[in-house]
Amino acid sequence: MDGTVIDGAYIRNLFAKNLRRYRELSKISQMDLAVASGLAHNFINDIENEKKFVSDDTIAKLAKALDVEPYKLFLPVAKINAHGEEIIVEDFSESIGVLVKEYCSSYFKDNLKNEPDRNTPDENHDG
Repeated sequence: MDGTVIDGAYIRNLFAKNLRRYRELSKISQMDLAVASGLAHNFINDIENEKKFVSDDTIAKLAKALDVEPYKLFLPVAKINAHGEEIIVEDFSESIGVLVKEYCSSYFKDNLKNEPDRNTPDENHDG
């Protein structure tokens, strides 16, 4: 991991962000989600604003209402895409792919800066 402290606050924040993201991707309001999940509108609002957290039964109701697997509500956002939008990790292989691509890109960018230019003659070479 990147040094992020994983505690209750981190998990609440992650869940709240993902709940809001999936709700917005589904193009439904908090009220619509409340009706679909059988939960109170103000409870949905409190969850999204990290004032309250949820039980396992509530996670199941919200996931069903949003038509997503419950674990997806706990996945960190992988990256920002070329359009400046956050990409939701749909599965772990995608997450790994993004991390490998980011690492390779960063590695080569950083290390190629320190490489000698191969198109210029080496000062220590007699030829």
